[in-house]
Amino acid sequence: MSPIQLYSLGTPNGHKVHIMLEELGLPYEAHKISISAGDQFTPEFLAINPNNKIPAITDPDGPDGEPYNVFESGAILLYLAEKTGKLLPTDPRRRGEAIQWLFFQMAGVGPMFGQLGHFFKYARDKCDHPYPVERYTNEAKRLLGVLDKRLEGRDYIADEYSIADIATFPWVNCLEEFYDATEQVGLKDFKNVEAWRARCNARPAAVKGRALFE
Repeated sequence: MSPIQLYSLGTPNGHKVHIMLEELGLPYEAHKISISAGDQFTPEFLAINPNNKIPAITDPDGPDGEPYNVFESGAILLYLAEKTGKLLPTDPRRRGEAIQWLFFQMAGVGPMFGQLGHFFKYARDKCDHPYPVERYTNEAKRLLGVLDKRLEGRDYIADEYSIADIATFPWVNCLEEFYDATEQVGLKDFKNVEAWRARCNARPAAVKGRALFE
């Protein structure tokens, strides 16, 4: 199998795909896309991802045997799961649940946590109105509550470890590691989330994937 070409950076969305590739044991070659240097706007990268965001991949052995580009982190997780038949439940009910929770991360957790990080940490000198931080703090807490309830009595979101977990726990990590917002959202109060996050982070593939581009 020819190595998958990975274009990424050490962000929560990047970590998803790094971890997925490590979990699957697929050969890959990693290429750092430096956002600060504007690598995401080069013609070469835009040919792979017209939305100029990381991560993106090129699979030399695409569905028709030809090279195939995939962008959007959730779409990459789905593509790789379907390509290999791994990390997505085969039971139709659990498969559907895993995909629903994948979209929960893509539509809710990622955007809302990202906005919280922007206003809470990175834009404090640009916006002194309390509303944005209050709004996104409350929404982050609400989403953590939804996730915490889902994880009651479960080790993983769809019972077995899947792309739903891989998509989500890097963003929970982000509250602590990127945004310094652990106390802001009361992360330690969400006991099920914290126990699940520890399980996910302890996996060898997660350790290796999170270290990429450090």
